[in-house]
Amino acid sequence: MISSDPTELVEQARGGSRTALARLLTFVESGGPPQLATAALAYRTQVPYVVGITGPPGAGKSTLTDQLINVVLERGFGARDVDQVSVLCVDPSSPFTGGAILGDRIRMQGHATNEHVFIRSMATRGHLGGLSLAVPDAVRVLGAACFPLVLVETVGVGQMEVEIASAADTTIVVVNPGWGDAMQANKAGLLEVADIFVINKADRTGVRETRRDLDQMLDLGGAHEWRPPILETVATEGTGTPELWDAVVSHRTFIESGQLEDRRRTRMRVELDKVLSAMVRSRIVALAHGDDYEEQIDSLLAGTTDPYRAAEALLGSE
Repeated sequence: MISSDPTELVEQARGGSRTALARLLTFVESGGPPQLATAALAYRTQVPYVVGITGPPGAGKSTLTDQLINVVLERGFGARDVDQVSVLCVDPSSPFTGGAILGDRIRMQGHATNEHVFIRSMATRGHLGGLSLAVPDAVRVLGAACFPLVLVETVGVGQMEVEIASAADTTIVVVNPGWGDAMQANKAGLLEVADIFVINKADRTGVRETRRDLDQMLDLGGAHEWRPPILETVATEGTGTPELWDAVVSHRTFIESGQLEDRRRTRMRVELDKVLSAMVRSRIVALAHGDDYEEQIDSLLAGTTDPYRAAEALLGSE
């Protein structure tokens, strides 16, 4: 029987129960005391390696992720085997229910019965950066369930899609031939985001021009210890995905020489900032109800105070 106690669920998930793992992920999405209890357990376990896959809508991220799963299970991380792969698909929220539309999971049905693969869709719930606040907790839960690798595929939302860089150890940016020029790439922030560039749908015209634009963008960024490689794939045929995974393995080897700890420290800063912001926001919502708040509104309408003094008075009344 599946428990509703997070401590028991973590143990069951470690034992291979996908139902227990799914319930834990539901806890972190739903919020409240179950989320806090789950996070308290998950953050005390191993940290999985996170590969982020991002890019504009229609770039083929889901199909590419689907193909990568097979390559990962076959090759692992070089000398390190990977016997289980987890995938978090951050989908657009339904405008009616707030839930995930699940488009990514439709494209990964071939892995639905694979006992070595766990796929979960999570809704952005209106979060502009494409990553819901629950994603970091979900990554930790998957680590607690003994998944050494998490692929995070994010909803493409144009120039706002740069937040994955703070949540991943290796970030793959997927584009298509004819996607835009180097200036647009710089405006989108992709220079800072990408560890690896992928030109997907490389069987179309415009690949040479796209590669040229990406190279120009990287040249403008100056010399760095790691220059993001530019790879070509045709995800629908599986072409180029082994080479892409080789690039991920190479990047992991590179950052493990000194940058991985710094990246994860930066990630912890971002996660803590998000939690602090959420808690402050909840306090603001609480302050925005009650007699004191209404009194300040009355004073503002009467012209006897200003919003800054009103805010100070409300904060001082806690």
